[in-house]
Amino acid sequence: MSILLVGLSHHSAPVALLESVAVAEADRDALTENLISGSHVDEAMIVTTCNRVEVYAAVEAFHPALDDVVGLLSRHSGLSADELSRHLYVRYSESAAEHLFSVASGLDSMVVGEQQIIGQIRTAYQSASDIGAAGTTLHRLAQQALHVGKRVHTETGIDSAGSSVVSVALDRAAEILAEGAAPGTTGSPSRRLDGRRAVVLGAGAMGGLAVAHLGRAGIAHIDVTNRTPERADRLSEIARDAGTPASAFPMEDLADGIAAADILFTCTGAVGAVVTLGDVHTAIARRGPGRPLVICDLGMPRDVDPSVSGLPGVTVLGIEELNADPATSAAAADADAARTIVDTELAAYTQAERMAGVGPLIGQLRGRGGQVVAAEMRRLDSRLPDLDDRVRDEVANTVRRVVDKLLHPPTVRFKELAAQPDGENLAAVVRTLFDLDSADRLDASSVDEEAS
Repeated sequence: MSILLVGLSHHSAPVALLESVAVAEADRDALTENLISGSHVDEAMIVTTCNRVEVYAAVEAFHPALDDVVGLLSRHSGLSADELSRHLYVRYSESAAEHLFSVASGLDSMVVGEQQIIGQIRTAYQSASDIGAAGTTLHRLAQQALHVGKRVHTETGIDSAGSSVVSVALDRAAEILAEGAAPGTTGSPSRRLDGRRAVVLGAGAMGGLAVAHLGRAGIAHIDVTNRTPERADRLSEIARDAGTPASAFPMEDLADGIAAADILFTCTGAVGAVVTLGDVHTAIARRGPGRPLVICDLGMPRDVDPSVSGLPGVTVLGIEELNADPATSAAAADADAARTIVDTELAAYTQAERMAGVGPLIGQLRGRGGQVVAAEMRRLDSRLPDLDDRVRDEVANTVRRVVDKLLHPPTVRFKELAAQPDGENLAAVVRTLFDLDSADRLDASSVDEEAS
């Protein structure tokens, strides 16, 4: 049994498409049951967050199962399979496990290091387990992923990675704005941001971090906008509860919002530019002369049209530039340490899976030996029907010992070699050599014929 992953996230799909595919908690069980009711998916688990939908399935054959999963997502979203496939990523076997381990570690999140995803994976597994959709294969995968995520967050400082980028961006923005301020305006970012206004575009985890940092830096007012107005309203409410004046406005009024702002933080997770040259050009035309604008583009991929950086008085700070700042080097080191943990745990998981996979095969091999012993004893009984019971038992034990001794060395070596990357090929050789694929179909007469 192998793991198939089919998913889409902020890395691969625009926000509108993600919203179409999004799986509500109330729908997850029904979709999972629908998937395992077919003949190609034995186990299934759906991991869903505001920025991703991922289906993990235990399957015997890749292509039929892939068609089933894509078909399910297509029916659920109302999108054609062709349209959906352009934004899907597909992983199989070891690659699927590596992806889930990276997700659990916070390495694949919009805000690197977020811990919330661990709880979401736990919920997904529990939901699948409760309806009988998660068997031993997904159980081992999910438990190992949760272990990896916990270890990464315990042994590294990756939790602060996203916060570090926002902090650096804010410090850089404050310095740039101070250069255009009145002479003698110096001090901490909070003093230099007195009277300033900010727009936060995107109400996800990174937007929340931006609002928190701006509030602590003493910003005068925060305007929040998001594709989903309710989320913008909620984030602005959180800012007000923390003591920072804030309000929300609709996305179509983005140019008006930028016109009144000194800083624009953007991190939407959209694929393609959200802040266009026209938006910023219109905003600049409505501002007072000589008033600088700093845009902190934290989107991956970037949210801001690259040509915006050529406008007079506009500075665009991109995620690549911010990550190169010395102040973020510690966060980068924590991310590297997290990847090392993922690689180590993946190797251990993969080896264990290969070992677990050969267990039934070894059982078949020993069962095959037992069949041969039984057949030989029946043959002996037919030729020497008056054989003393004590002698017969001794002969049977001797034959069993011979078979066990013959099978023991190759069995031990097989276990060792099966843990290697080409272990599946070795298993195929063993099946062929000992005709194990047909062993469960052999009846006593056929074994007797082989022994005669």
